[in-house]
Amino acid sequence: MLYVFGTLIILASIILGLIILIQNPKGGGLSSSFGGIGNQLMGVKQTTDVLEKGTWLFAGIVAVLCLTSAVFIPKTGSSASDKYYEAPATSPATKQNSVPLPQNNTQPQPAK
Repeated sequence: MLYVFGTLIILASIILGLIILIQNPKGGGLSSSFGGIGNQLMGVKQTTDVLEKGTWLFAGIVAVLCLTSAVFIPKTGSSASDKYYEAPATSPATKQNSVPLPQNNTQPQPAK
Protein backbone atom coordinates (compact mmCIF):
# COMPACT_ATOMS: atom_id res chain seq x y z
CA MET A 1 0.00 0.00 0.00
CA LEU A 2 2.93 2.29 0.66
CA TYR A 3 4.07 1.85 -2.94
CA VAL A 4 0.68 3.07 -4.17
CA PHE A 5 0.88 6.16 -1.98
CA GLY A 6 4.49 6.76 -3.01
CA THR A 7 3.59 6.56 -6.68
CA LEU A 8 0.63 8.91 -6.24
CA ILE A 9 2.74 11.40 -4.29
CA ILE A 10 5.44 11.42 -6.97
CA LEU A 11 2.87 11.81 -9.75
CA ALA A 12 1.05 14.65 -7.98
CA SER A 13 4.38 16.35 -7.23
CA ILE A 14 5.42 16.22 -10.89
CA ILE A 15 2.08 17.69 -11.98
CA LEU A 16 2.37 20.38 -9.29
CA GLY A 17 5.84 21.27 -10.54
CA LEU A 18 4.63 21.53 -14.12
CA ILE A 19 1.73 23.76 -13.11
CA ILE A 20 4.09 26.04 -11.22
CA LEU A 21 6.43 26.25 -14.21
CA ILE A 22 3.58 27.11 -16.59
CA GLN A 23 2.38 30.02 -14.46
CA ASN A 24 3.14 33.49 -15.76
CA PRO A 25 5.24 35.43 -13.25
CA LYS A 26 5.72 39.19 -13.50
CA GLY A 27 8.63 38.84 -15.90
CA GLY A 28 6.98 36.30 -18.22
CA GLY A 29 6.98 32.52 -17.97
CA LEU A 30 6.55 29.32 -19.88
CA SER A 31 2.87 30.04 -20.55
CA SER A 32 3.84 32.79 -22.98
CA SER A 33 6.09 30.40 -24.93
CA PHE A 34 3.19 28.05 -25.76
CA GLY A 35 1.87 30.46 -28.37
CA GLY A 36 -0.88 31.90 -26.22
CA ILE A 37 -3.28 29.03 -26.95
CA GLY A 38 -4.65 29.08 -23.42
CA ASN A 39 -5.00 32.83 -23.47
CA GLN A 40 -7.03 32.72 -26.70
CA LEU A 41 -9.44 30.10 -25.39
CA MET A 42 -9.99 31.20 -21.82
CA GLY A 43 -8.58 34.69 -21.60
CA VAL A 44 -5.64 35.97 -19.57
CA LYS A 45 -7.48 36.43 -16.29
CA GLN A 46 -9.12 33.00 -16.34
CA THR A 47 -5.88 31.20 -17.20
CA THR A 48 -4.12 32.54 -14.13
CA ASP A 49 -7.12 31.68 -11.95
CA VAL A 50 -7.19 28.09 -13.23
CA LEU A 51 -3.45 27.66 -12.73
CA GLU A 52 -3.60 29.12 -9.24
CA LYS A 53 -6.49 26.84 -8.28
CA GLY A 54 -4.61 23.89 -9.78
CA THR A 55 -1.55 24.77 -7.71
CA TRP A 56 -3.58 24.82 -4.50
CA LEU A 57 -5.42 21.65 -5.48
CA PHE A 58 -2.30 19.60 -6.17
CA ALA A 59 -0.50 21.02 -3.11
CA GLY A 60 -3.45 19.85 -1.03
CA ILE A 61 -3.44 16.44 -2.72
CA VAL A 62 0.28 15.98 -1.96
CA ALA A 63 -0.27 17.04 1.66
CA VAL A 64 -3.24 14.69 2.17
CA LEU A 65 -1.42 11.77 0.55
CA CYS A 66 1.65 12.33 2.74
CA LEU A 67 -0.44 12.45 5.91
CA THR A 68 -2.58 9.43 5.06
CA SER A 69 0.39 7.33 3.98
CA ALA A 70 1.67 7.52 7.56
CA VAL A 71 -1.36 5.46 8.64
CA PHE A 72 -0.13 2.49 6.61
CA ILE A 73 3.40 2.43 8.05
CA PRO A 74 3.86 -0.66 10.26
CA LYS A 75 3.57 0.22 13.94
CA THR A 76 5.64 -2.71 15.27
CA GLY A 77 8.96 -2.13 16.94
CA SER A 78 10.82 -3.51 13.95
CA SER A 79 11.03 -2.43 10.38
CA ALA A 80 9.44 -4.36 7.53
CA SER A 81 12.81 -5.76 6.45
CA ASP A 82 13.34 -7.40 9.87
CA LYS A 83 10.79 -10.10 9.00
CA TYR A 84 13.13 -11.44 6.37
CA TYR A 85 16.33 -11.11 8.40
CA GLU A 86 18.16 -14.32 9.02
CA ALA A 87 20.95 -14.65 11.54
CA PRO A 88 24.29 -15.33 9.89
CA ALA A 89 25.29 -18.96 10.11
CA THR A 90 28.52 -19.66 11.96
CA SER A 91 30.92 -21.73 9.96
CA PRO A 92 33.12 -24.43 11.53
CA ALA A 93 36.19 -22.34 10.71
CA THR A 94 35.06 -19.52 12.99
CA LYS A 95 34.25 -21.97 15.79
CA GLN A 96 37.78 -23.41 15.66
CA ASN A 97 39.46 -20.01 15.81
CA SER A 98 37.42 -18.68 18.71
CA VAL A 99 38.77 -18.73 22.24
CA PRO A 100 36.54 -20.60 24.71
CA LEU A 101 35.30 -18.66 27.71
CA PRO A 102 35.96 -20.00 31.20
CA GLN A 103 33.01 -22.00 32.51
CA ASN A 104 33.38 -21.12 36.19
CA ASN A 105 33.61 -17.75 37.90
CA THR A 106 37.05 -18.31 39.44
CA GLN A 107 39.97 -16.15 38.42
CA PRO A 108 42.91 -17.97 36.77
CA GLN A 109 45.92 -18.41 39.07
CA PRO A 110 49.00 -16.38 38.10
CA ALA A 111 52.00 -18.41 36.97
CA LYS A 112 54.86 -18.73 39.52
